[in-house]
Amino acid sequence: MTNKDFNSQRGFTFSKHIPEELSHFDRVFDIFKDLLTHTSGDIEEAFEWLDMLDKEYDIFSDEYSLQDFEEDLKKRGYIREEDPEEGNSGQGKGKNILTPKLESALREYALDQIFGKLKKNGTGNHRTTKAGIGDERDGENRSFQYGDDLATLNLTESLKNAQINNGISDLRLTEDDLIVEETKHKAQMSTVLMIDISHSMILYGEDRITPAKKVAMALVELIKRKYPKDSIDIIVFGNEAWPIKVKDLPYLKVGPYHTNTVAGLELAMDILRRKRNTNKQIFMITDGKPSCIQLPSGEFYMNSYGLDEKIVSQCLNKAAQARKLKIPITTFMIAQDPYLRQFVEAFTAQNKGKAFLTGLSGLGQMIFEDYEKNRIKRI
Repeated sequence: MTNKDFNSQRGFTFSKHIPEELSHFDRVFDIFKDLLTHTSGDIEEAFEWLDMLDKEYDIFSDEYSLQDFEEDLKKRGYIREEDPEEGNSGQGKGKNILTPKLESALREYALDQIFGKLKKNGTGNHRTTKAGIGDERDGENRSFQYGDDLATLNLTESLKNAQINNGISDLRLTEDDLIVEETKHKAQMSTVLMIDISHSMILYGEDRITPAKKVAMALVELIKRKYPKDSIDIIVFGNEAWPIKVKDLPYLKVGPYHTNTVAGLELAMDILRRKRNTNKQIFMITDGKPSCIQLPSGEFYMNSYGLDEKIVSQCLNKAAQARKLKIPITTFMIAQDPYLRQFVEAFTAQNKGKAFLTGLSGLGQMIFEDYEKNRIKRI
């Protein structure tokens, strides 16, 4: 592979490509971040995996050992020793725990893995199809009206009008000659991302929770960088549903839970009701059918076999309720079972939302694309 430079006098000059050298730390750090996501933030387990990989792939050497890497992590502020007075935080089993700096690095790593290296462009607010005052040009021109921002003037078209109307010999620019370029109003979006943490997310030898965590971390980082005025809330649902903080994402694990989709939807809608934004949406990542609801008595009604009519009817009711609140639900179903397809189709029809029946491959890119598409319309 060669590098290529262009010189106007001599043409193209080719030279041998010299790959960028990564430091010992940076080379291992990418592997470590991936392992941390798989181990749900358990540093000691991630170190054990690194040691096993080293024995097979010679990751470390006499020049740079696992101990050197651990010391570098501490010096750079990525991990620290747990204070005995803090007690067991649950964020790692040994003396080392993650710092906020490493939690942020995991989100950035997920963003680069899933969405690629995105360039930030402006404030990144969401366009709508409504024309008006804004800073998103759409290429359409119209005559100047009193109150229009002068920054939106199309000088080329305005001068052309002045030339046509007044001639070159008496070139005058009047208000009647002025042309402005249409802009789009920009809207804010409030999103709730629902993540299924029922036991089936790790059944059948397939780890489904790790890709879901990566997607969540990447989406959070994307919004923070590109759409800082938007909001995203993350909730998890098993037998019950509860919100989690962004910093808790790396530590997310599945539990011995059924799938209470109704509880997740109730909490998501409750969160979005309190948002002032006009544009609201729910993204739901799940791998299976709803199998649990909570009865008025507080007891849980569970059925893991087939589609229970009692549970399904409540799910469909919540989908219809969200539609009345103008909250579209996009479901990412990580399953291909025919009877689950029927449920998802019925659920989507009730909400008038969207559904993607998908595997784990490409899940992040699909969510990103759907988020981008939703930003061009006012719901």
